[in-house]
Amino acid sequence: MQVTTEALFTEARTARGYLPAEVPDATLQAIYELMKFGPTSGNCTPLRIVFVRTAEARDRLVPCMDPGSNQAKVRAAPVTAILGTDLAFPEKLPRLFPSADAPSWYAGNPAKTTDAAIHNAHIQVGYFIIAARALGLDAGPMGGFDGGAVDAAFWPSTPKRSIVICTLGHGDASRLHPRDPRLAFDEACSLA
Repeated sequence: MQVTTEALFTEARTARGYLPAEVPDATLQAIYELMKFGPTSGNCTPLRIVFVRTAEARDRLVPCMDPGSNQAKVRAAPVTAILGTDLAFPEKLPRLFPSADAPSWYAGNPAKTTDAAIHNAHIQVGYFIIAARALGLDAGPMGGFDGGAVDAAFWPSTPKRSIVICTLGHGDASRLHPRDPRLAFDEACSLA
């Protein structure tokens, strides 16, 4: 499969609506199989995902979203991914990073653990979006949800915390707005 920078970046858009095409479970697995190779610190890979595909699951998620467009986006999307972080990720480090005593880096330091979990999961969210685009899907990442309600509905009594909600499917180009501007290099970057 040849994937272009246009498909990943310059022509890719945040989906605001989707065509009525299903997203096979095999495609959702393929997204994970690609994104899992993106680097994280100490290979901690704290991102956890719930793919909301059924009407029952969608009905649990919609009330957790901000009223208005976010609820409508989740209702209309073929799939919505709850992207979260696992605050217990150090438990998996002996297997994921066996070359060091990585769990000791976090032992007794919940603030450092939470910080690493959130930052590295956000890095993985970026890989997730790129993987979805590489497989021909459009993504609609968003905030605007009650994280506590999402966690209670999908990860009750676990150390997992939702950080981003992302709709997935084949985007409806007729629903797109003109592309918003981006900052120029000199506005966002400096050379030191």
